[in-house]
Amino acid sequence: MKNLILLFVLCPLLIFGNDKKTLSKIKEVTVYLNGASITRTAACDLAAGASEITLSGLSTKIDETSIQISGLQAVTILAMSYNINFMPIVENKTASRPLQQRLTAIETEVAVLKNNISGLEEEEQVIYANRLISARTQGLNLEKLKEISTYYRQRITAIKNAIFKANLEIKKLNTETRIVQRQMTELNNTPEKEQGEIKIKFDAPIASRLNLIVSYQVQDAGWIPNYDIKSKDINTPLFLSYKAHVYQKTGNDWNNVYIILSTGNPNINVAKPNLGTKYLNFTNGYKNKNVNITKKSRYVYNPAVRQVTGTVIDESGAPLPGASILVKGTTNGTQTDFDGHFSIHIQNGQKLMVSYIGFRPEELPIYSSVMNIRLDEDMEALNEVIVTAMGVKREKRSLGYAVSSVDASQALQGKAAGVHISNSNGIRIRGASSLNGNSRPLYLIDGVIKEEFEEGDLDMDEIQSVEVLKGNKALALYGSRGSRGIIVITTKKSSVQDDVTSTKFVIKKPYSILSDGDITAIEINTFKLDAKYEYFAAPIVNENVFLTTTFSDWEQYNLLPGEASIYFKGTYAGKTTIDPYTTKKEMTISLGIDQNITVTRKQNKNFKSKSFTGSNRTLERKYDVAVKNNKAVAIDLKLMDRIPISQQKEIKVDDIETDDADYETKTGLLTWKVNLDPKETQTKSFSFQVKYPKYKRISI
Repeated sequence: MKNLILLFVLCPLLIFGNDKKTLSKIKEVTVYLNGASITRTAACDLAAGASEITLSGLSTKIDETSIQISGLQAVTILAMSYNINFMPIVENKTASRPLQQRLTAIETEVAVLKNNISGLEEEEQVIYANRLISARTQGLNLEKLKEISTYYRQRITAIKNAIFKANLEIKKLNTETRIVQRQMTELNNTPEKEQGEIKIKFDAPIASRLNLIVSYQVQDAGWIPNYDIKSKDINTPLFLSYKAHVYQKTGNDWNNVYIILSTGNPNINVAKPNLGTKYLNFTNGYKNKNVNITKKSRYVYNPAVRQVTGTVIDESGAPLPGASILVKGTTNGTQTDFDGHFSIHIQNGQKLMVSYIGFRPEELPIYSSVMNIRLDEDMEALNEVIVTAMGVKREKRSLGYAVSSVDASQALQGKAAGVHISNSNGIRIRGASSLNGNSRPLYLIDGVIKEEFEEGDLDMDEIQSVEVLKGNKALALYGSRGSRGIIVITTKKSSVQDDVTSTKFVIKKPYSILSDGDITAIEINTFKLDAKYEYFAAPIVNENVFLTTTFSDWEQYNLLPGEASIYFKGTYAGKTTIDPYTTKKEMTISLGIDQNITVTRKQNKNFKSKSFTGSNRTLERKYDVAVKNNKAVAIDLKLMDRIPISQQKEIKVDDIETDDADYETKTGLLTWKVNLDPKETQTKSFSFQVKYPKYKRISI
């Protein structure tokens, strides 16, 4: 009996060691295109046996099923729960200190009462077990049985009464907690704030100190690809700044944390589809369209967009006037004008629905303030419509930091005259003596002069590009200090990790991102591209001349569809959209309209337009396209037009004259490479003949 009483005394201590709130800190955040993964660290001391800690002050947007905990050593998790509590925001700490102390005291009292309840419940279980054992193993007379039964009854009753009173006391303390919290709210004149809490119950074989790593997924966060395209002049390299616009409204500020940007989307259903058998049977004759196919999602909603402008065109590039534009789930809509242009303000909603009679409707996330949309013709003659998600097969190639040091040095070799790179001691730049005798050149690292920079201070993996400035160019920038020559080094802002299904950009410096939904711009990297510049005109669809730049090998930069701001000669030139999904070997970007070059397209009125031969009608067309260079310098211009292609055997296109154009017979596209001297005008002509049944109509 003495041993039994001793067990009753020790039970409360064995069941619960401590029940306390534990501070945690955000270590890093992986931001997905939609959602984020938070990694926190927390240090806690556990007594031997069972104990409980609470991680408070967390986001209210946590996906409970995503919570993971590591760093447990030999400790076992007995239970874990996620809850949302209302916590007052404390501003006047001095006046609210007594209230905060009372809250702490209440938490202690509640913890002691819970320990007592656990001990009493354990004692109750021991009594039940001991009663059964005693009845089976001992021969008891009637008097002894009455004595034991009386003890069990009295003790069980006392235990239940004690548990009942303890629960009542806990209920009173919880009520007092709410009263004190309201007093703190009134004292600070601030609203209560929702906060998430993770409660974890542990079982430790011995007293332990744990450095826990807690990770979980949150909603209302993400990043949008964004670009700056800068060009100083024609025939100069193009600088492409790859940026991320990061936003979050998780309820917690991310203060001075390391950011990883991932191209993945954990919210997408990754379960593979199951394909069943297709059984044929007689139908009622109506066309059967497969409406259950899910199209591949390539674009990501951009919550920062407040207005969308763009053009709706058909497969040939011709504008579609009167196309309907509607923000999905709202009554907010508009139509395209005669040139296919549209503009719509976005108040709410995340997708645009675009439709036009005779074309398949398109539904796209609002991913940019500039959205040019192509609609495909709806082939009603087909009994079934099969939609396939077309993609671009890209061989993912990493930047210099993902290849060997030898490969990286070879990639940089020759990019700047007189610079040689050695891998023996990191990166070492040779050829400084060729700049100005034996004088030490000026080093410019990420736009900052480094007086004490020594060769080898930067590791190979940190280098993005190296450039040498000499002579007048160096003097113009830094005066006499540039007389020794300038070595310009640009470092990488991030490193790249290629996973199986996504790419991660590990940002090198920490950032603070407030939980207010505002955009924080993070530079991923800036790339110097060898670009070709060319003027472009296609007057059949737009009577403006555009300056374009084309570059290749863009796949290695892991670009995503996004909005781009264009700067030409130091001046903002407008916005465009970079869409690598629609680009193949080369990417062409428009730098804006040049008003000093004009192009006109006119039909030759002297050419016979109509004639009749039997049951056929013949249309003859001739067009003159004139281009004038009003600039003071010579230019190269790519001029395009087209000859229609027949899709019916009754419509024949022949007698084609293309002048000196390159003619693609499959597409009907005409291309001229025009070299124009200053103030020069050139005219290009082409003609064709169309024959078709006179009782039908066509549109040329």
